Amino acid sequence: MKAAIVTQPNQTPTYDDFEDPAAQDGCELISVTASALFPLTKARAAGSHSSSPGLFPMVVGVDGVGTTHSGQRVYFCMPAAPFGGMAEKTLVPTANCVVLPEDLDDVRAAALANPGMSSVAALKTRADLRRGDTVLVNGATGAAGTLAVQLAKHLGAGKVIATGRDAAALQRVAGLGADVTISLLDDPQDVEDALVEQFGGDGVDVILDYLYGQWAETLLAAIGRMRGITRPIRYVSIGAVSGQQITLASAVMRGAPLALMGSGIGSAPWKDFISAAGEALHAAQPARLHIDTTPIPLANVNQTWNTNTGKSRVVFVTE
Repeated sequence: MKAAIVTQPNQTPTYDDFEDPAAQDGCELISVTASALFPLTKARAAGSHSSSPGLFPMVVGVDGVGTTHSGQRVYFCMPAAPFGGMAEKTLVPTANCVVLPEDLDDVRAAALANPGMSSVAALKTRADLRRGDTVLVNGATGAAGTLAVQLAKHLGAGKVIATGRDAAALQRVAGLGADVTISLLDDPQDVEDALVEQFGGDGVDVILDYLYGQWAETLLAAIGRMRGITRPIRYVSIGAVSGQQITLASAVMRGAPLALMGSGIGSAPWKDFISAAGEALHAAQPARLHIDTTPIPLANVNQTWNTNTGKSRVVFVTE
């Protein structure tokens, strides 16, 4: 079969021949139609992610969409190493497959599943979102953050606050469910003041943070300025676009009912993430979830792997 292959860490995949997977008990043989490119995909391929199998050569791709031997159209994730999602065929544990809604096309499903899984798991499994909660999405102008705004509203959030570093994208996210937008392009002190206003008004119940770094410190500084917060704030770290490290004053922890947690592989049982992926995919049509996609033939993986497509999600297709 043809596949996107790496033979060593930190290598751009090449499109080449790879052995076909053989049937195994407890697994599905899947004919792949689409597989999206995510930061996790690149990190695992480079061998730098904690979940990287460390086997070379291997097929890249953490998930995708395809058809099982019985003809069922499914979303799948975490294929059995050394196989991956970016190939004509793959081998996946049956428990890692979700049957797709009939009205959701393959490319959109492949693009939505990973960030949708992340958002639903963070909101429900980690933060225990309750109907009417106020949710702040820090970094809402990226593809994942924009989807998180939409899913927060779909899952019952009463108010969604969105921050971002792209003025045009912030305007767009306001039309997708954000009730309040805060530009991170403003002076940092002005950003902090705007956040204080939100924490001191109706309050904030859940924070989904895709940025971390300096903007996590700004959020926490705003919380540290507040007095008399009685509702717990569930702070969920999902990404680290702005930096891997922060400084956190102990006074902030002592002065507010703040619960810090993360959402990612290892933070919850794997079955909860599979369930979250299924919930996101089945919400796609009812919630009119929007995500920009750029379909690319898998044969062009080498030329496309490091190409910046802006807010649009690259989805490699085999047909």
